[in-house]
Amino acid sequence: MDRRERLERARLYVVTATRPDLGGFLDSILGAGVDLVQLRDKHAEAGDLLRYADTFREAATRHGALFVVNDRPDVALAAGADGVHLGQNDLPPAVARRVLGPDAIIGLSCHLPDDYASAPPEADYLTAGPVHETPTKPGRPGVGLELVRYAAAHADRPWFAIGGIGPTNVAEVAGAGATRIVVVRAVTEANDPAAAVRELLAELSAARS
Repeated sequence: MDRRERLERARLYVVTATRPDLGGFLDSILGAGVDLVQLRDKHAEAGDLLRYADTFREAATRHGALFVVNDRPDVALAAGADGVHLGQNDLPPAVARRVLGPDAIIGLSCHLPDDYASAPPEADYLTAGPVHETPTKPGRPGVGLELVRYAAAHADRPWFAIGGIGPTNVAEVAGAGATRIVVVRAVTEANDPAAAVRELLAELSAARS
């Protein structure tokens, strides 16, 4: 499958910074069923991101998964990543597309209904959230399930619900229309990350059946 076919089929997306057990962690969660991983480290220099990205890219390749870099099209290009994820105030998707070329995956965060209507065609996927307030996005209030319902009705491309999603609330997020989710702490802080992945996928599947 090409990148966009894999994106269309993706259900579970994990965002993580580097960590001491990075290679083993990535193999564990990708082996358990994660479809897409994002390297997100707001404080790392480009050279450090490139070193971390080697481990992400190799693990994603082994498992047939997608790998994107947060915020940095230049690092994504240099690292051979599948793409980049951008916020509303980051480099515009059209510029990222010129940097990365036609085959790269570009994601765009969406927080308001108007963000979907204004999402440029260069963005391959969108997000909806944060559904719940989360320490990974300090100062940004949770938007609740209404934005999830709006995205389910109006998004014209693949989209992922994001923000404070975990095993205890994934069913309600799926019930609001989400078929794809992004998680951070539910997997990165789990005692058994692979088991957490399997539980999330099972809950997501059960909610859709």
